[in-house]
Amino acid sequence: MTPPPRRTGRLTFHGPLSETRADALVRRLAGNSPATVLDIGCGRGELMLRVLAATPRATGTGVDLDPEDLARGRRAAEARGLTPRVRFLEESATGTPHGPADLVLCVGAGQALAEQLPGALAALRGLVTDGGRVLLGEGFWQRTPTPSELTRMWPGAAATDHPGLAALVDLAIRAGFRPEWTETASLDEWEEFESAYLADTEVWLAAHPDHPRAAETRQRADRHRSAWLTYRGVLGLAYLTLVPVAAR
Repeated sequence: MTPPPRRTGRLTFHGPLSETRADALVRRLAGNSPATVLDIGCGRGELMLRVLAATPRATGTGVDLDPEDLARGRRAAEARGLTPRVRFLEESATGTPHGPADLVLCVGAGQALAEQLPGALAALRGLVTDGGRVLLGEGFWQRTPTPSELTRMWPGAAATDHPGLAALVDLAIRAGFRPEWTETASLDEWEEFESAYLADTEVWLAAHPDHPRAAETRQRADRHRSAWLTYRGVLGLAYLTLVPVAAR
């Protein structure tokens, strides 16, 4: 019997990131001419690979714990002729020795560096060279969620899980950065991401309603959809391009 598909099959990026925004980010980040790129929680490393393609002398290191995503990243690197310039490493990012780098990508992966955001930002400051850049993709509350909404999000969701946008930027400044660029994912980007995340699963469920794994797959998909339709318009994702303040 055909097993359920991977839920990320239709995703280019594992987050709400459009091609238009990705192109603009790559132009801006590559314009700083990084020689070394470090991708924390890289997954398949799509954004890192695009930066490397735009900066022919740069080398990259992606760190993640998902062997399947890492394998996909290696295949993508090979297909684009980037294999000699990139490594995909299956290891924890906590205390990683693979820095400092001229460009550090940390999109939706701050928890890989520290349990709390201030700790993650402090770690990022130590991983980037003076004059380099950090691209931080981090969640923020667009408004404070109600107790009822929190119960329908992820298990144990709390209002303290994320700051507001202004507080997020302030935390980055206190960690030793200046915000070169502040932008946030649009509702269209969120909807494209979340729909693509579940699309293959939903099509499979429609075709295999009596499969032995259909019930558990349906329950998981319904739970995820309920969560994202609850945080739709409540949870935001900021893309902050951060410049480290030079040490005195």
